[in-house]
Amino acid sequence: MTLKKSFAVSLVAAVVGVCAVGSADADAPGGDRVEVIELAIHNDQYAAADLGPAGPSLGDMDVYSGTAVKDGRTVGRGGGSCQVVRIEGGKRTTHCLITLELERGSLTMQSLWTSGTDSLDMAVTGGTGVYSNARGTARYWDIATTTERMRAEIQR
Repeated sequence: MTLKKSFAVSLVAAVVGVCAVGSADADAPGGDRVEVIELAIHNDQYAAADLGPAGPSLGDMDVYSGTAVKDGRTVGRGGGSCQVVRIEGGKRTTHCLITLELERGSLTMQSLWTSGTDSLDMAVTGGTGVYSNARGTARYWDIATTTERMRAEIQR
């Protein structure tokens, strides 16, 4: 449960600063610009809701918030939830949704995550402000550790 808790909180924290910090731009196919951002992750708040029978079951949910850090300073915040959509043996698959409040607009992301995996790729599904047409991916490593980090490639 602690790993699941830390993952959920870290996940939102990683994504929060995706576009709130300086980054490198590159051209992408089709004339889009790609913004690349790398961040350290810090956990913030977390709550678990055991919605079905006691213990792991479909519908259980983790709700979380967190911060992202770049060069020693907090660069954003956000929140989201992960809901259990499949249980197979000791592994749980969750569907995660995140909404981020950033300096230049909001950013939304989603993914499936299976407990016990070492990395995670999330789809950037849109946003508001300068990110109203955002798409791309964010990859997370060292999930639920003090050295968790992420790299996002955002096209717009």
